[in-house]
Amino acid sequence: MGATVSELTNRLVAGLPEGAVVVDPAVTGAYRHDMAGFCEAGEPAVLVFPRTVEEVQHVLRTASELRVPVVPQGARTGLSGGANAVAGCILLSLVKMDRILELDPVNRIAVVEPGVVNAALSRAAEERGLAYPPDPSSWESCTIGGNIGTGAGGLCCVKYGVTSEYVLGLEVVLADGRLLRTGRRTAKGVAGYDLTRLFVGSEGTLGVVVGAVLALRPAPAPQLALAAEFPSTAAACAAVNAVTEAGFTPSLMELMDSVVVAAVNRFGRMGLPESTRALLLVAFDGPERARELAEVARLCRAAGATEAVPAEDQAESELLLQARRLALTAMDSLGTTMVDDVAVPRSRLAEMLAGVARIAEGCGLTIGVVSHAGDGNTHPVVAFDAKDPDQVARAMRSFEEIMALGLELGGTITGEHGVGLLKREWLARELGPVGLELQKQMKGLFDPLGILNPGKLF
Repeated sequence: MGATVSELTNRLVAGLPEGAVVVDPAVTGAYRHDMAGFCEAGEPAVLVFPRTVEEVQHVLRTASELRVPVVPQGARTGLSGGANAVAGCILLSLVKMDRILELDPVNRIAVVEPGVVNAALSRAAEERGLAYPPDPSSWESCTIGGNIGTGAGGLCCVKYGVTSEYVLGLEVVLADGRLLRTGRRTAKGVAGYDLTRLFVGSEGTLGVVVGAVLALRPAPAPQLALAAEFPSTAAACAAVNAVTEAGFTPSLMELMDSVVVAAVNRFGRMGLPESTRALLLVAFDGPERARELAEVARLCRAAGATEAVPAEDQAESELLLQARRLALTAMDSLGTTMVDDVAVPRSRLAEMLAGVARIAEGCGLTIGVVSHAGDGNTHPVVAFDAKDPDQVARAMRSFEEIMALGLELGGTITGEHGVGLLKREWLARELGPVGLELQKQMKGLFDPLGILNPGKLF
């Protein structure tokens, strides 16, 4: 960085309101990183809280003129280090740009700022008889800007898809401060290159999202769920395949292995049988949901389920789904955790789970898997003692082996958490040399000075 911290601060203060620029190390230090482990974080020069597009433009112009790196941030609930500070950077927190600007039930769109919390948008849409389906596990705190940056998913992806399928248009401040508008407000539109999709999942490396036009859907009926207990993960995966092959599209299909089931039992006192080696949760929200659940229960029993119990009403369904919502918190109670995010073809899910069990045994660690089984997205959770160097080393080894297994099975290193710092090396392996080079060239086109979230992705 050519400029001094005082020069940078003075330039930023000149175009931002009082209180928007923070240099107190006690405050900036709290914003240095997201929720990922094993990811370095530098000391930022300054933390800024813009409230308008023009203020973001001022920050980016200043950063470009002074050659200062900029790290955009949302709620910092990410699990890949994508929001971690680099030395001497401007931390650009967008959490105060939190307005829902428009909610249109005729065109079924919402226009929002990046700091809008996912759950807040979902509730606002629900009041108008609509739904914003993407629902990451952190939906009560994560922001739409962060969801767009990482291409977030959630529990309902099996039926409704991920964030990228709901982003119709964007407003993006580029590295030099120019404002770019991409996409559309219409139901259809194919004019030019699809720059909107390019920015979704780009983790703040191409520009700073300051507004989004999002597609909404009619609000579905309340979910009805069932819980099916299996003697093995292989049997549970066979049931997943049978449900899909039979033509059903559940609104949710989640699988927990025996490690996660045991952790949830201890933490939440759920009363699940200790003999359960895998728990499959399936839900439907369509008009025929009771009939569909009954048929899925039959398919689960045919695949080897020892129990397959449909809920009788919404309240009982919510009780069943509470076990899934407790999964990561329950695993956290076992020690330090590292959450992976590997997606494989649905037909190879059983191989993935079996492979993770072998890796856990080989590394001598507790690894539980919770999976969005309907789309093959697995979250192996490695539990270890962060104060024990040997366990830390084994945890890192298991993490690497899990990602290698995912690629070997025809999958991807991340289904919804992003690459960030944590998986840079693995992104190169997945893309291959030609794909990697083209993506780097694209980065250079949008950010020729390399100031936007440097060190992330590549």
